[in-house]
Amino acid sequence: MTSTTAHDAEQAHIVGYGTFIKVWGVLVALTGALVALSASHRPNLALLGLLVITPTKASLVFFYFMHLKYESTALKYMVVAAISVLVIFVGLTFADYLYR
Repeated sequence: MTSTTAHDAEQAHIVGYGTFIKVWGVLVALTGALVALSASHRPNLALLGLLVITPTKASLVFFYFMHLKYESTALKYMVVAAISVLVIFVGLTFADYLYR
């Protein structure tokens, strides 16, 4: 009979180098897209790209490089809650600046 320890559970989620290289390639491509959008001299398009591409890049870093993909659901919800609070406070700051 085999007993499962915490060490065995940690070893079950080893991510290969291929996955990290693919994610890195996607991050480089998304960075290139952001640079191209900023060079297009279309501020609305650049802002839309910034608001869509940047959270996508952040979620890739969270899930793969910080191994959030393999954590418990409670920890995932805590990270989402913390980021949501950050977005709310930044939004309130911009709203305050806009209406002064």
